[in-house]
Amino acid sequence: MTDRLILASGSEIRAQLLRNAGLQIETIPARVDEDAVRDALLAEQASPRDVADTLAELKAQRVAGKHPDAMVIGCDQVLAFGRDIFSKPTSPEDALAHLKALRGQKHQLLSAAVIYGEGKPLWRHVGVVRLTMRDASDGYLEDYVARNWDSIQHSVGAYKLEEEGVRLFTRIDGDYFHVLGMPLLELLSYLTLRGTLRA
Repeated sequence: MTDRLILASGSEIRAQLLRNAGLQIETIPARVDEDAVRDALLAEQASPRDVADTLAELKAQRVAGKHPDAMVIGCDQVLAFGRDIFSKPTSPEDALAHLKALRGQKHQLLSAAVIYGEGKPLWRHVGVVRLTMRDASDGYLEDYVARNWDSIQHSVGAYKLEEEGVRLFTRIDGDYFHVLGMPLLELLSYLTLRGTLRA
């Protein structure tokens, strides 16, 4: 591996996925006001896909500006429910409201990644996963949030499929890594083609 790689994120799961795949990465969280950017994009009627892609690029660009010698990976994940976008819940009550809105319905997770280097975006991908949530009872959802709040407060949609959140679903169509917030296979393919990773 020749290129210096930086993950512009504080996400432990994303860093772990890359390191488990054999990448040597540094992590430098990008300082971006995601809510302000998201609100501005939605005011312009940007699609959920464009919101995820724009935020991923902005994070990568922000860190790359201070580390021009590196290839910087920026990521973002958006939950699209119709034309609505769900962010990370701000309270247990907010999490419960999200889950009640989603139950018995279909929604999408869009996981964007952008690699920024040489002063420009070099690669980008937005992976889409379609999920169907079961019609869980109020009681189960209330107990679920109470049991899992410390973990799910960091996740869009207020669930983690790698934990108890998997019990909320009846069907999931798409790549598991996209669910975790990283189009990992596509990213590894690009780094291999570029020669950053040995083929």
